Amino acid sequence: MSLAAEAFVTQIAAAEPWPGNAALYQPLKEEQILLSDNAACLAVQAFLQMCSLPVQLVHRANAEYMSPSGKVPFIHVGNQVVSELGPIVQFVKAKGHSLSDGLDEVQKAEMKAYMELVNNKLLTAELYLQWCDDATVQEITHPRYGSPYPWPLNHILAYQKQWEVRRKMKAIGWGCKSFDQVLEDVDQCCQALSQRLGTQLYFFNKKPTELDALVFGHLFTILTTQLISDELSEKVKSYSNLISFCRRIEQHYFEGRAKDATFRLSLIS
Repeated sequence: MSLAAEAFVTQIAAAEPWPGNAALYQPLKEEQILLSDNAACLAVQAFLQMCSLPVQLVHRANAEYMSPSGKVPFIHVGNQVVSELGPIVQFVKAKGHSLSDGLDEVQKAEMKAYMELVNNKLLTAELYLQWCDDATVQEITHPRYGSPYPWPLNHILAYQKQWEVRRKMKAIGWGCKSFDQVLEDVDQCCQALSQRLGTQLYFFNKKPTELDALVFGHLFTILTTQLISDELSEKVKSYSNLISFCRRIEQHYFEGRAKDATFRLSLIS
């Protein structure tokens, strides 16, 4: 099929109404999923909830390999498979659902800049922690990442992924960073987000956008994921309005869906 024909088919599929059997695929929740993937999956869940689009969560050990981009999560809607928040936002927009249509061009540019900041700082810090911090790699990352697979495949896949991520870290200048420097980057990102949010309910006044979904996905996951140390979550806890922001989205869009996480977040002062 030519590119023009594929684009036409995609356009037709996008124009169809949102089906009742739409599915969101992600790794196994309890024993496999890692910090960064959990954050990405939660961000997409939040975005779809904010759009009032129902989706069934499907957990698969091989979700990463099922994804067209090799990254999770991905959605299966009709005969379309779309992965990662950005493309999913565009796909959903083509179906007539958008959280940012009410923003002007300046606000849209600002929103995209903050989303880039979150991906460049928070996501990269999560990847660094789970694949470049030796203690975390040995105690958490390797056991969880390889858990669905038999020996020696579990070790082979984990080391292969570690090599890929560490090569990326070197390429973007994070390979030689210390953990303290990574924490400083996280703190700077949280400070910028806290200042932008201020006393508002959401980053752009009273209605959430995809930025709110993305920030919630990462901050909530950092706050509620048990790691070797609490240093990463402590950086987020320094900003009371970000904590309130996470509580607000959790209560409004996820009430009763993740009781354990709800309990843990409610204990944060």
